Amino acid sequence: MNKVYLLIGGNMGDRLANIHTALTQIERLAGTIIQKSAIYETEAWGLKEQPSFYNQAITIQTHLNPLALLQQLIEIEASMGRQRDITWGPRTMDIDIIYFNHEIVSIDPLSIPHPRMHQRNFVLTPLVEIAPDYIHPVLGLSTTQLLKDCEDKSLVYKKTEE
Repeated sequence: MNKVYLLIGGNMGDRLANIHTALTQIERLAGTIIQKSAIYETEAWGLKEQPSFYNQAITIQTHLNPLALLQQLIEIEASMGRQRDITWGPRTMDIDIIYFNHEIVSIDPLSIPHPRMHQRNFVLTPLVEIAPDYIHPVLGLSTTQLLKDCEDKSLVYKKTEE
């Protein structure tokens, strides 16, 4: 079994219901959820003029390989109304693979670890809850250290206790 860290989130529609729908679909199609962070409300990153996001980090166990997992996650996003027409734009659901075991994957269109995760508070804050000591396989730093070093000052607020 593969151990995978995902970040899920969105800023359109009923954000909390969308998180719960995504979790259900991930369990059904991608793997067993073994850890969940709290849900966080976060400022939009990149394209700032849009509603805030709800984000959650989760850990799953899956038998899928990285590309098969990516395909399942894209299908879940699409089933939830995700449209990919504006970079960093509003979305009902976004599901990113942050880490896949301790592997480094670079196969178009997939890069693992996520290439910008260490630059984003909205990824690191929930991730540090479930994987504080996980060592980034490229940067050689723990999630806790990555969060301390992160220059992103976007606001991240805990919304729920999971």
